[in-house]
Amino acid sequence: MLRFLIAVIRRDLKLAARRKGDWLTSQFFFVMVVSMFPLGIGPDPAMLSKVAGGVLWVAALLAALLSLSRLFADDHRDGSLEQMLLSPNPPVLLALGKALAHWLIYGIPLLLIAPVLGVQFALPGDAIGVLMLSLLVGTPVLSLLGSVGAALTLGLRGGGVLLTLLILPLYVPALIFGAGAVDATLAGVGAEANLSLLAAFMVMTLLVSPWVAAAALRVSIE
Repeated sequence: MLRFLIAVIRRDLKLAARRKGDWLTSQFFFVMVVSMFPLGIGPDPAMLSKVAGGVLWVAALLAALLSLSRLFADDHRDGSLEQMLLSPNPPVLLALGKALAHWLIYGIPLLLIAPVLGVQFALPGDAIGVLMLSLLVGTPVLSLLGSVGAALTLGLRGGGVLLTLLILPLYVPALIFGAGAVDATLAGVGAEANLSLLAAFMVMTLLVSPWVAAAALRVSIE
């Protein structure tokens, strides 16, 4: 089963390497959205640092949504998704592997870009460190919950809009705890409480989302 999980992740990584434009689009979108806020609200460092956590987290959330509609769609279109579901391996491993591959392709680059954008918002070094830690813990939640929405809307006309409506409310706890960790650091309170809640939410999502996504995939294929 572990071999199957690794094979699913490796397959998606190879496909992403061949289609660089797909995942680069999300990264450019993330950078563009974040970079527009200083132009709109002014160059005041105090104001920029105050809104930095929320802006970066909202941009990361929207960038993740941008790529979720294709999580299962390409495999469903060419028939490979059905073949993988008919294999003797549990479908939950397929859903988990696809979500982890999505995080590696889209989440890790966002994590690496975030410190540069944090400097643009005049964030101090400790706040940038907390921002990176919150994104490291929180971005897997975006991929895992997104896999559920992608599976539920697979094959539906207008599935992208429906996916957004289904998943955005589920992203709210990650957004609150992730941005709250940065804000707490700036206020001198300490980010431990927000990061602990975010980690607990990530663990709960990891335990539940693959099973829900696997069940949704079976229904969509049938």
